[in-house]
Amino acid sequence: MNAIAVVARILLMAALAIGLAIPAVRAENFPTRPIHLILPYAPGGIIEFVGRRLAQKLGEVLGKPVVVEDRPGAGSIVGVNTVAHSAPDGYAIVLVDPAIVTNPTLHRSLPYDTFKDLVAISIVATAPEVLVVAPKLGIKTQAALVAYGKANPGKLNYASAGIGSLPHLAAEMWKARTGIEATHVPYQGIGPAFIDLMSGKVQMSFASLPAAMPFLDKGSLVPLATTGRERSTIYPDLPTVSELLPGYEVGLWLGVYGTAGMPPNILAALNSGINKALQDSQLKTTFAKFGIAPWGTTVQEGGAFTKEEYARWRKIIGDAHITLD
Repeated sequence: MNAIAVVARILLMAALAIGLAIPAVRAENFPTRPIHLILPYAPGGIIEFVGRRLAQKLGEVLGKPVVVEDRPGAGSIVGVNTVAHSAPDGYAIVLVDPAIVTNPTLHRSLPYDTFKDLVAISIVATAPEVLVVAPKLGIKTQAALVAYGKANPGKLNYASAGIGSLPHLAAEMWKARTGIEATHVPYQGIGPAFIDLMSGKVQMSFASLPAAMPFLDKGSLVPLATTGRERSTIYPDLPTVSELLPGYEVGLWLGVYGTAGMPPNILAALNSGINKALQDSQLKTTFAKFGIAPWGTTVQEGGAFTKEEYARWRKIIGDAHITLD
């Protein structure tokens, strides 16, 4: 190789090295502009409650604003799709509930691949569901509800926030474990379902504890049990479903997901920032008032948990023959 060729090769290698270094330098400065946290549901639920408080604390940790952006539609699909097809630079992330793992089974096709187009940044919080019944039913315990359901097959109706929603799936799990026949009555959200529960048009429902708390405190609905592994710190005298049905556990968990393919150091910065924000004492206190427990995982733990939940709910949905298409 002559001298000119050697010089040319050295210059080419230097140019390539510089070119490869530029994205890394930019990534190390992340973030340099506001981050958008997509909330894929209409305002008013646990996603908005957790999302806005997490966004504020995350912005303080990272030193740049985290802008909350509502993108509701199609059971979270619209908002999740926005992030799935965003640039993999960490500036668009989404806070979502178990719909991220149930939608791939409930729908024949999605505009994104949950496991190829998205990455779990951190699982950030969890809250139990609560089994509630209409006051007119006159039932005060889960055991009494099971006894009533077995003595009156087909007479129970249960409300949910919609087909394929976590309250729907939690009820299907409960039916399978108890052997009780009950008719599903889906609503457009849990709010309208509560109205019919209070009037006695439907007899029972599962709902997130934060959503049900105002009705429980007023005595408008009767709580029978929570669905967590342990009793709720908000209602410590209320038993868990698993105390009657060992192994039954349903949690309304929330995770932050980003676009697959983002540089590892950006992913690490987001994960570290979110998990640090979750340790804020004020945030913990605010969450605790509504029975929400901060979590915080590594990227690897979040990915493994997402796959485990997908497999779990895929079986439950398949066994119950639930479909949205």
